[in-house]
Amino acid sequence: MHKGVKIGIGVVCTGMLSVAGYGVYNVADALMDGRTGQSDAQPQVRTVVTKPPSPQQAEDAANAFLAAWAKGDFQAAAALTDQPESATAALAAFREKVRPSSITLAVTGPDPAVGAPSPRPSAPAGQLSLGFKATLHFAGSEAAWSYDSTLGMVRMSDGKSAVHWTPTVIHPQLTAGRSIAVRPLPASSADSLTDRDGQSLAGYPSLQPLLGELGDRVPAGASGTAGSAVMITDDSGEGSSEKLFTVTEPKAGQKSRLTIDGKLQAAAEQAVRDASADGSRPASLVAVEPSSGKILAFANAPASGQNRAFLGAIAPGSTMKVITAAALLESGVPADSAMPCKQNYSVNGFSFKNDDDESGEDWSFSKDFAQSCNTAFIQQGMTTLTGSQLQDTARKFFNIGPTWKTGLKLSPAKVPAPGSATERAAQLIGQGQITMNSLTMASVAATVQNGTFHQPILIPGYDQIPAERKLSASTLKSLRRMMHLTVTSGTARSAMSGIGGDTGAKTGTAQVGGQSSDNSWFTAYRDDLAVAAEVQGGGHGSEAAGPAAAQVLRVGNQD
Repeated sequence: MHKGVKIGIGVVCTGMLSVAGYGVYNVADALMDGRTGQSDAQPQVRTVVTKPPSPQQAEDAANAFLAAWAKGDFQAAAALTDQPESATAALAAFREKVRPSSITLAVTGPDPAVGAPSPRPSAPAGQLSLGFKATLHFAGSEAAWSYDSTLGMVRMSDGKSAVHWTPTVIHPQLTAGRSIAVRPLPASSADSLTDRDGQSLAGYPSLQPLLGELGDRVPAGASGTAGSAVMITDDSGEGSSEKLFTVTEPKAGQKSRLTIDGKLQAAAEQAVRDASADGSRPASLVAVEPSSGKILAFANAPASGQNRAFLGAIAPGSTMKVITAAALLESGVPADSAMPCKQNYSVNGFSFKNDDDESGEDWSFSKDFAQSCNTAFIQQGMTTLTGSQLQDTARKFFNIGPTWKTGLKLSPAKVPAPGSATERAAQLIGQGQITMNSLTMASVAATVQNGTFHQPILIPGYDQIPAERKLSASTLKSLRRMMHLTVTSGTARSAMSGIGGDTGAKTGTAQVGGQSSDNSWFTAYRDDLAVAAEVQGGGHGSEAAGPAAAQVLRVGNQD
């Protein structure tokens, strides 16, 4: 009997020394609960009792458990817990999914949260706590993953101490319904993206939240080599993964150029900050190259919020008159035809008026456009255009309706079928259920400047869906003349002052229920550069959005 006990003691001591056991203790007393030379004649079903183990018993059992785990003997380790089946499965899964080349486990002493092996307030009755350190090495990596965790030690009905099993035994952040595994760590695509001149995109606040999304869409092979990391994830697949340790660092791939122009992006960021009163009013701006559809800049206020420039869905106000004018011109209404501007015009009892109460009985179509006369556009549109002609013009010539694949998520612009005559009248001046964003309206101006719709893109080489038709040469000539008249003597005169070249513009003021101030809109072009801006609560289009767009237009497209 004594010989057998001595042999058993010798084996346990070896295991303890291999994990640097804590303190000096009597091994025989710890294993036999003070009953040296005695053993149970019959096997018993072990259950947890409320009486806590002694500190010596807790340290001994903790060292034995860690020694078995470190050697990969999961059944032996699990037998030293109060839930052997659960512990065996969990320890084996951890080894299989994390795949360390070696693991060292060592008791470090009393749990720092307690200060000595003693019951914790939140622990089951009779549980003591001991801290331990885990250190894992991985093949192909010089770095070692070390972390501290805690073992809850309980007394079993046979008088011995055991580890109270919970997932946190493996790692303090591992709980029921979560798993730890080594997973691929993608290279940071954002670090591989530059502007069209190969310059860094760091320092542009509006771009930072979206570079990752863009990087995921760059051509295959450009995003580098993935690394690997120990990750903790929800088994349900919901929620985000959390990185615990980087096993191998990912390697950045070749640089990929976006269509962004750094100089224009800097101007756009500043323009939006100014127009939004340093972020106190939501705003956005987009600059597009008419000849190609390339997006040269976009900015949002606040920069860290929604990508309003692409995801905004708000009424565009009188900037919509570019499309309404195109529909009228395509229907045969000459640009110089008489189109009186009345102070008020009623549709089914609803009275529409002009923003500044302007009027003129001798005004022409072109002057109505330049001065943004609501009543003239409503009267002429209700008389000349059929119920769906505005929607058809937006879709066929400006490709408004289909989803554009720009490289980022986009809310498609909408020009829905009107539900009533009043709704139809409101749509003619960019109100009602029509929704646009800065990207859409920049594209509208770009289409007029170039004569052909080019779908906006951020990643060179992206497929660009063409519009169904091109505006006629006569319509384009008249639209350009109207937009230029708006710059020289119309509502955009102040904002566009001093900007030379081939220019055109349209202001917009959108009324929104519940707001004390109208939304400010502006879309314009200068040579091969088209810009649109909107400022929530900014008032008239020439007051907030106009100066913002003009700031970017003054920089110009230098490519």
